[in-house]
Amino acid sequence: MANNQNSKLKLLYLYRILNELSDEQNPLTVNDLIEELSKYDISAERKSVYTDIELLQNYGVDVVCEKKRANQYFIGKRDFELPELKLLVDAVQASKFITHKKSDVLIKKIEKLTNAHEAKELHRQVIVNDRIKTMNESIYYNVDAIHSAIRNKKKVQFRYFDYTVDKNLKFRRNGEVYQVSPYALSWTDEYYYLIAYHERYETVTQFRVDRMADIEVSEVNIPENQVDKDFNVADYSKKVFRMFSGETQLIELQFDNSLINVAIDRFGKEISIREKTETSFRITVDVAPSPTFFGWLCMFGSKVKIIGPEKVVGDFKDTVSEIIENY
Repeated sequence: MANNQNSKLKLLYLYRILNELSDEQNPLTVNDLIEELSKYDISAERKSVYTDIELLQNYGVDVVCEKKRANQYFIGKRDFELPELKLLVDAVQASKFITHKKSDVLIKKIEKLTNAHEAKELHRQVIVNDRIKTMNESIYYNVDAIHSAIRNKKKVQFRYFDYTVDKNLKFRRNGEVYQVSPYALSWTDEYYYLIAYHERYETVTQFRVDRMADIEVSEVNIPENQVDKDFNVADYSKKVFRMFSGETQLIELQFDNSLINVAIDRFGKEISIREKTETSFRITVDVAPSPTFFGWLCMFGSKVKIIGPEKVVGDFKDTVSEIIENY
């Protein structure tokens, strides 16, 4: 009975064998396929294997046959090419919001999207080092809950925390539950952020998803007056600048010409470049003059300068003076 049942599964096992063990550099003969099928307690004749291969081809599986003295078979086109899988592995490894544990799980799943030979190559690509990763294992469920709330136009509630110097969690507002109207999720600087309308402050703000705990989709519908159909996530992210809140304003900056790539990477190719000289250029951007913005400018030393408004220039000078006084 077992053999009879297995024989009915022969086509599926044959597809698995070809998918997991073959590629252009590692083709399989019919004898190889018969031997591999026997490991699943399936006996097969050469003629039936040929028939099954033809069935797979008719179904749309790209089983390639190399005509030789003993024909060889392998899976040609796959859903993912090896370079694409390498990109996925790199992205998982580089992502700060994915925990070490979840990274390992995801990479193992990615390896299953190709054959055993390429999976080994992917595994060799995995570099075990001290990458900075979040410690919040529930982030994936948080993301799923937020998507559900946005889709169903429901509010979300959660508690928000920071880390203490002892690396313990400390909830803001003594653990008070936040309730907000979610607009969108934004991936910025290797972290996920929830962009939402905060009714208490009557403004749009943002929260790091990996700093959210006990998240729930509320039964409360998002009020119509809190639904902004014209809200543009990309524009908002650019204005808030690295996800720090604050009132945005037009700020004129002067850059050394060597920083043109930096300016375009940060503010986009659509920026209007003015007053170009042999050594510098100027742009005007709509951003929040936050400490993070000032810190970013400091990275480039004398190669960047705030031209105006005067108040922003003064605030930047004060920030730099405070840093100097700290030493």
